[in-house]
Amino acid sequence: MHLLSFGLKHATPITGYHSHGASAVPLGSGRGESHVYCIYLGPGGEIGPHEAGFDQLFLILAGSGWVSGADGVRKELRDGEGALIARGEIHAKGSTSGLTAIMVQLTELTAASAPGAGSRACS
Repeated sequence: MHLLSFGLKHATPITGYHSHGASAVPLGSGRGESHVYCIYLGPGGEIGPHEAGFDQLFLILAGSGWVSGADGVRKELRDGEGALIARGEIHAKGSTSGLTAIMVQLTELTAASAPGAGSRACS
């Protein structure tokens, strides 16, 4: 699992298309079957341990929460952070205070290695 930071401080300006006041953080690219979900977890909410059926980006938009791998060790995340979870990886997600997240699932997903984007591996 890789933890991600995608807050504004990691963004680069979008300069094309007569853009202004716009910026972006590349998060990944992929191929194959895909699904996109908005996930809401209430206080104490949890999606228990399971095997990821797809490569997955889990991106917290509001609130805070955690992800854990097969070892059950929780890695805390807040808005502007997320995790890249590999297909087949045992993982869980939850929140003590509640969160809103976007989950993107792809058959094959490669994390972006954008300058300034935060990414750190965790086991």
